[in-house]
Amino acid sequence: MTLYVASFVDELARLEVKDVVISPGSRSAPMAILMAEHPKINVWMQVDERSAGFFGLGIAKAKGQPAAVLCTSGTAAANYLPAVVEAHYARVPLLVLTADRPHELRDVGAPQAIDQVGLFGRHVKWFVDLALPEDTNIMLNYVRTAAGRAVAMASLAPAGPVHLNFPFREPLIPDLSIANLWDRGRPGGQCYVQVPDSKRHLEPVYTQRLAEDLQGTEKGLIVCGPNDCPQLSAEITRLAAVLKYPILADPLSQLRSGSHSKEWVCDSYDAFLRNGKVKAQLKPEVIIRFGAMPISKAFLLYLQANPQARQIIMDSPGGWIEPTLMASDMLYTDPVDFCRMLLRTLRKRGEPTGWSKKWQELNKTAQNYMQTRGRGDILFEGQVIIELQKHLPDNATLFVGNSMPVRDVDTFFAADYKNIYIMANRGANGIDGVISSALGAGVIRSPLVLVIGDLSFFHDLNGLLFTKLYDLNITIIVINNDGGGIFSFLPQANNKDCFEMLFGTPIGLDYEHIVKMYGGSFTRISNWGEFREKITKCALSKGLSVIEIPSNRDENARIHKKLWQSLSDVIDTMFQDEDKQKGV
Repeated sequence: MTLYVASFVDELARLEVKDVVISPGSRSAPMAILMAEHPKINVWMQVDERSAGFFGLGIAKAKGQPAAVLCTSGTAAANYLPAVVEAHYARVPLLVLTADRPHELRDVGAPQAIDQVGLFGRHVKWFVDLALPEDTNIMLNYVRTAAGRAVAMASLAPAGPVHLNFPFREPLIPDLSIANLWDRGRPGGQCYVQVPDSKRHLEPVYTQRLAEDLQGTEKGLIVCGPNDCPQLSAEITRLAAVLKYPILADPLSQLRSGSHSKEWVCDSYDAFLRNGKVKAQLKPEVIIRFGAMPISKAFLLYLQANPQARQIIMDSPGGWIEPTLMASDMLYTDPVDFCRMLLRTLRKRGEPTGWSKKWQELNKTAQNYMQTRGRGDILFEGQVIIELQKHLPDNATLFVGNSMPVRDVDTFFAADYKNIYIMANRGANGIDGVISSALGAGVIRSPLVLVIGDLSFFHDLNGLLFTKLYDLNITIIVINNDGGGIFSFLPQANNKDCFEMLFGTPIGLDYEHIVKMYGGSFTRISNWGEFREKITKCALSKGLSVIEIPSNRDENARIHKKLWQSLSDVIDTMFQDEDKQKGV
């Protein structure tokens, strides 16, 4: 058994899978011990498998390379499901390694034995119930090949999780006295089997025809959803400059921050696309979308109101990130290569068109309005994002929770040249595991700030254990409106009789005690001056720092709605003035 498991562990290391998150257990002991002994494997320990799964996901998400999680048999494996689901939908390469009882102890009432075969269903790209360990040459080749195939399956586009189930018989303690324990593979530390990535390219004829179509189309938009390709921002902005197409940049697109040109980047479209006249008068002829749909519901409604537009969607082979059901072209190709191929053919337009200038004007108006109006000294949740953007250091990573925080980033994070990398779990959009995911990302990216709601913070308190065990550095901003703030924006808010019990769900917890239990510092702020002072210090400090911002759900919803409506009134006046000038 020892050489079999050691060969698998060593092959992971050769394939650059260096981070493994382990939860304790007896049945997984052979692999856990050998992973801890391997000189090139970093072992992270977390007793809670749910938090462990999300921590591994955060590492893989930030690295863009697979990380692994390992647990014992039974319900321990079932606790990985939320992280596996997120990895599936967010296309994160995650290796899920579960120990299991041998076949003779399955389905016979043995303790800590559940049916782990196909446990995660269609949420994994590949599942294998491995053979029982044997230290023969053929089986060492088999298990190294399984490792190579698993890493390749997880990594190749569209990336995602894979599940390897390892049945182990007793005795479970490996023999560490075996000589040359890690040297049973290819010489020179090479991978046993290599699976190169081969990107798919469009036919030149199609690219030429598309370029001609775009050249003759003035009313176009470029839309960029969540993106983690470092080269894409520069190529998309170059394409926009040639076509004179506005870029509707989701906050996770990485287009709102960085050194690339911001001339065509629209950051406030969610605010101004709520206006009826904008939707009625700015009708696109073509939309080129890179990546998944943006967060903005206003943009989705804008699309649905314009079914006549040709929609060109970029995706990885085998993917289908198209929930609008309105795509006219689904292109399986590398987006950077796509931009470069078009740019070789397109001719740059002259002056900006009336269409593009109108989008720029609306975006500037909306940006100025949303950044400056209507809040005063109230601890308004949207202002958290504005203040953070001003005071975060360059090259910081901002991880945001789901529900309201990510939507406020969409509304209030303006384009600028400071380099802030924005991350979130937008695969399944859940509120679970966010602390652990952020801490996993923080292993790779720092300094790290997490903005999270109080319910999401409560959901993953066990994730704070990582900060205590490994001295990880993170500043967590908890926006505490004592419940589910996003429901205040939904029709449920009109049902006053049962709203608080079913949707508001106040839990009334004082998080200061919990933060101190994990060795962190806690501050509850009462004004923006305190916040600015605290975030400036905490963003570069060591260890766990938690800043709580109290908020009132009803007041927060009222301010958001007032801002959107008053901006819409300003835009109505803009259109009326234009009509007067035209003599309409």
